[in-house]
Amino acid sequence: MGVRRSALRAASRVLPERMQDSLLPGFCGDLKRELGETATDQFLQALLLGMDAAFALSGEYRKNIEGFRAVFVFRTRNDDVGATAVFQDGDMRVEFEPRDSFDTRLTFKDAEGLRASLLAGDEDLLNTMLTNPVEAEGNLSNLYRFGFLAKELTLRLGVG
Repeated sequence: MGVRRSALRAASRVLPERMQDSLLPGFCGDLKRELGETATDQFLQALLLGMDAAFALSGEYRKNIEGFRAVFVFRTRNDDVGATAVFQDGDMRVEFEPRDSFDTRLTFKDAEGLRASLLAGDEDLLNTMLTNPVEAEGNLSNLYRFGFLAKELTLRLGVG
């Protein structure tokens, strides 16, 4: 665990939840910019790093992944952008290369397609997948879980 994550975990043990939520936007500035503007190729990295910071800092947000085990692989169709998110033991780890093995893999046309699919509501997720900006493989229930986590983070940041 990195120094920043260790410090955020320590802060989450002593600070009240309201204080944790007020500090969170400071650790998610890149994500807030990506959500407020047209998504760029940096959206995926900003989202995953924002989620990582939120899980480290916020005990309430972290409760959403207790007992959750999954490996998500994200990549563009042309392989310009790719990453892996590993959920295990109430923690999330980010790897900046897509793994070959996965529970759920999302292949997206571009950053805007990824953002639209992940931040869509449950009803809109199927429609978004049908319009083809995203191809999903593996356990699709994980996709709904990840979408919930992403949407929950946007709400915590006040941009959802």
